[in-house]
Amino acid sequence: MFKKTIFRKQQLKFMAFNLIAFTVIFTIFGVIIIGQVQRTLYSKSDEELKSFKEMMIVHPSKGFESPLPDEKMDRLPPYEERQRDRPNPRIIVLKWNKEGKIINQNEIGSSFYESFIQDYPLDKTNIDTITNTTIHNQYHFRYLLFETTDTKGERTYTQLLINTEAEQTIIDNFERLIIICSIIFVILSISASYILSRKMMMPIIHSWNKQAEFVENASHELRTPLTIIQNKLELLLTEPQEKIINKFENIALSLSETRRLSKLTSDLLTLARADSAETQLTKQTIDIDQFIQRVCAPYMEIAESQDKHFWLNLNCNVSMEADEVRLHQLLVILLDNALKYTSDDDSIGVKTYVEDHKVVFEVSDTGIGIKEENMKYIFDRFYREDKARSRETGGMGLGLSIAQWIVTEHNGTITGFQNKHKGTTFKVKLPK
Repeated sequence: MFKKTIFRKQQLKFMAFNLIAFTVIFTIFGVIIIGQVQRTLYSKSDEELKSFKEMMIVHPSKGFESPLPDEKMDRLPPYEERQRDRPNPRIIVLKWNKEGKIINQNEIGSSFYESFIQDYPLDKTNIDTITNTTIHNQYHFRYLLFETTDTKGERTYTQLLINTEAEQTIIDNFERLIIICSIIFVILSISASYILSRKMMMPIIHSWNKQAEFVENASHELRTPLTIIQNKLELLLTEPQEKIINKFENIALSLSETRRLSKLTSDLLTLARADSAETQLTKQTIDIDQFIQRVCAPYMEIAESQDKHFWLNLNCNVSMEADEVRLHQLLVILLDNALKYTSDDDSIGVKTYVEDHKVVFEVSDTGIGIKEENMKYIFDRFYREDKARSRETGGMGLGLSIAQWIVTEHNGTITGFQNKHKGTTFKVKLPK
């Protein structure tokens, strides 16, 4: 229950982080898009306002002159120049005196003035800056206000207004679209955050369970030899006057459990370093066949002393880059298992060859073998098919886990399968 509560809290944290991240991303994206759309839509209007201002400063009467008389028609400027200097009909010119009253009512039209501009105030805070404004809180304009002088030299103000109703309609519709899409995306991000948080928790839960299982199994494996050693030592303390020869079995068993405990702690340390990626491989060039023959030499003598047949079939006369110490450890694990789980007159063999441009070696035996349904568990830590039998042989279920780690670090693969008649074969493929 406590574990589930911790996982649930952590999942909610991940979900909240993901949701906040999605929301921030969508918000920034929406603001950037709306700003870009506004700049794009208003860019043409702003250019026209600035051009009109320059035209009025250079030619104050431009755009308000009467048509040219007939005798001057032959001296018209080029068409491109006339088009460039022609005022935009959307632009409305308002001229203000210093008291803030419009002085060009006749030019803008009395109907337009009385309907819209009569109560429009002059705002001098945004001189020479293009600004948005609304008339009657309904009609949208952009304007450019700048200072001018009249014929008497007195200060006046000219305000150029351009209607942006069409642009504003597009922006409003686009903003509504962005808001609707953002709401939809936020709702979708809630689902996505939940799914991602579950995905993120899966390796954490898996690691937690593996760690708990590892600690439990390690504690169990450590407890047994420590209990045996403690009991035997306490028994020796009850008879301090006894001779060593009379307590030989107790001492021998204690030493045996001590060696077993030492090997267990060494294996546990190897796996712990493997999990933390502290152990780095030191690769060097290795002649495969010579290396395997050298490693197998003492095992051939052991097999012979146990009335077992040990054979070699070496067909991989190539070199490869590998960590010699770890590769030696890998072979020792496989050969130890083969010797442990074979009986008199059984055979143990090592075969090497090249397959798919990779170095392959197989360690096979004709021993008791592994059941087909248990093959998928053989590389799990502390897994033993028959715990009672494994304890008799000294197995702790860590050897194949270490073997798999060594092979993985070499970017290879290791698989185990049953022989046709009896026994087990382990096949290792390593890149050259």
